[in-house]
Amino acid sequence: MSKTILITGGASSGKSRWATTYLAACDYVLYLCAAERVDADTLKRIEYGNKQNFVEWDIKPGIVENPAENFTDHKFVIFDSLASYTSEIIGKMCPDLSKITRESEKEIEKRIVEDVTNMFDSIMAIDGTMVIITLETGFSITPDNHDQAVFRKILGVVNQRVANMCNEVYLSASGIQFKIK
Repeated sequence: MSKTILITGGASSGKSRWATTYLAACDYVLYLCAAERVDADTLKRIEYGNKQNFVEWDIKPGIVENPAENFTDHKFVIFDSLASYTSEIIGKMCPDLSKITRESEKEIEKRIVEDVTNMFDSIMAIDGTMVIITLETGFSITPDNHDQAVFRKILGVVNQRVANMCNEVYLSASGIQFKIK
């Protein structure tokens, strides 16, 4: 049975560590990274896990468009991170956030949720497991900076939609993960 998992939490709360450890013994994991390069600590953790468990992962950084098109026959996928991906899509769809409208926000949210839905469809078609990493926006006040406030609002909506679609949701705080769904 296919499984979709969302791990959310604050910056440096242990989300990536948890995700890579969760699938450490699995072979042929696809690690999709929305950033241009994988964080050095995360990469070391993946390499260590691969050596310890005699497995090999495919690591693809710079995923800034249609992540599902990178899926092949991998039964296990980690998408790191929904927050970085959201930032990329916001930048592409509305480069000047001082001009963003509510309609634009809705279009951006819809696009990101569609991309995640495509990933879900792809992993379900092969009865696999996917872990999505994201930042939790719900514990902070609205930033004074307009661009940050817009990002926080859009990511908050996207996180809610994705959490509702996932089979399981974990909250990471201070390196400890709590299953909340």
